Amino acid sequence: MFQDFNLNQLIIKIITLLFAVTIHEVAHGYVAYRMGDNTALLAGRLTLNPIKHLDFVGSFLMPAILALSSAPFIFGYAKPVPVNFSRLRDYRRGTILVSSAGVLANLTLAVICGVLFQLLLKLDFREFHYFFKFFAIEIFLLLGYSVMINIVLGIFNMIPIPPLDGSRVLVMFLPANLRYKIARFENIGFIIIIFLLLSNSLGSLFAFIPKLMTLFLSSDGLHLFFVLTRSF
Repeated sequence: MFQDFNLNQLIIKIITLLFAVTIHEVAHGYVAYRMGDNTALLAGRLTLNPIKHLDFVGSFLMPAILALSSAPFIFGYAKPVPVNFSRLRDYRRGTILVSSAGVLANLTLAVICGVLFQLLLKLDFREFHYFFKFFAIEIFLLLGYSVMINIVLGIFNMIPIPPLDGSRVLVMFLPANLRYKIARFENIGFIIIIFLLLSNSLGSLFAFIPKLMTLFLSSDGLHLFFVLTRSF
């Protein structure tokens, strides 16, 4: 997600981003289904096929704008999974669980990729034959970027700006009159988000991403990841 012009790494980022946003949306739909709403299932959205989740603005236009504007992050999102919150068995609890599911799925994926990264780190790939060394480096980059992207997606989506997940969780702890006031911002929420991204106003929020990555990759693993991103 950090800006560079290495085509190989750009492809890896796109792959990991598409998978991360797909997992995020499927998690929303699956938890909604478990809570009594089968809207996502009927819409054919409980699938890991990323094509079913692509959104023109979020999957293509926004990443392109950020790339052309030299923003520090290339960010994107998938088409939101349809959820009928009124059909959830417990509206308040169900809304919190459904809204949190995507973030928890991203953080879980970051943990899994971090564990795999550290297991591979125990192997000295520098001793590999050139052919296998190339694929080992590719896997390290794939897992490292997956940890980074899933952490960023998880943190970003918990920002309490409609329609991000954080806003839906927040309003469940507010009085009804405040819920309606916050809901009014949903129509302009993405405009606010794009402005914050383009103006780098969220830079301080993401400044500690490397520290979080250390928890998933270890200090040695994070050092190796940054070395690979600059040299390969």
